[in-house]
Amino acid sequence: MYTTVNFKTKKALKEAVARGDKVRVFQPNGDLFGFVVPENGTVTLEGPHYPAPHSWYATATLENGYVVKVK
Repeated sequence: MYTTVNFKTKKALKEAVARGDKVRVFQPNGDLFGFVVPENGTVTLEGPHYPAPHSWYATATLENGYVVKVK
């Protein structure tokens, strides 16, 4: 799963969430397989976006569709 902003580092994602930026997530091609992104709960993220090689992974907590915490 990716964030809507293509963060190059996990640190940049954490800083954006700490600033209060509204960060959402999506699953590429999720609609083809019937996957729905949860509004609340825990998700696993990766970045940067394909086709760049993924260099970071994170677990994020979503509230009302927005990332509120990153581990």
